[in-house]
Amino acid sequence: MKYRNIFLGLLLAFTLVGCSRLDTIPSNPPQTPDAWLVSQPYLMIDGGFFQTILIQPSTTAIVYLLGLITIFAGIYFLRIREKERSRFWWGIALLLWGVGALLAGTSYEGFSYSIKCLGREICIWTSWWEVVYLFLSVASVNAMLIAQSYACAEGQMRRRLKIYAFLNLFIYTIILLIGSFIPVKFLISFELLIFFCAPTIIIFLIMNSLRLLRYKLQVDKLLLGTWIWLSLTIAAYFLYYISGLTSRLWSQGIWFTENDVLHIGLIIWMLYLVLVVANKIKDI
Repeated sequence: MKYRNIFLGLLLAFTLVGCSRLDTIPSNPPQTPDAWLVSQPYLMIDGGFFQTILIQPSTTAIVYLLGLITIFAGIYFLRIREKERSRFWWGIALLLWGVGALLAGTSYEGFSYSIKCLGREICIWTSWWEVVYLFLSVASVNAMLIAQSYACAEGQMRRRLKIYAFLNLFIYTIILLIGSFIPVKFLISFELLIFFCAPTIIIFLIMNSLRLLRYKLQVDKLLLGTWIWLSLTIAAYFLYYISGLTSRLWSQGIWFTENDVLHIGLIIWMLYLVLVVANKIKDI
């Protein structure tokens, strides 16, 4: 309860300060609202009483689908949790991830014009939607670590994993708040998120690999497959990003970005978790 209140307080702090100085960071490279529209596909929506511009319609649809599937997965884990604390924390982790995906899709893609460009001479680089998404993503991965501590560890090791999860999120939260207040781009970047999450994913890989070698249990094989697929998905995202394929395909009228690669990989990951892994996870 104490930790939950701390996290809720920090989340409220994000909501209150996220808009503070984030709008002083211009887009990179600096773009006018008109240039923002030219650089990517968009759809004018006229609802009669309101008008808006939907940016990257296909990418928005994919990330919203990911968010909804992930929230469903989280609810599913909670519904089948019975007395398993590992399933409970998996449910919490996926709910956090799903909400974060919806926030990210809203600000990075779907309604980025309205959030970052409308009424401005130069579009801004980020928004409080994205700051909260970053926080929820790191919180989600650390909730997965707590789930792993119940499913794959005991005694002192379990306690250490839980302490690490709390400290990882606490330190990241402080850094994220500093980055939002000052502001500092790297401190509120996706790259820093990966820096904080990558060690946890490595812990997952090592933990289930060692357990699989020692105990030969199916659940460790399934969980190891979970972390390998997640690692491959993140690697595919960065490889596609540095390849420059997005701009080359867009010049031919095809919009498919590194975010689409990431989100499609994560959709497959979520389906695997629900259909294959969920019912196998139990506390030690």
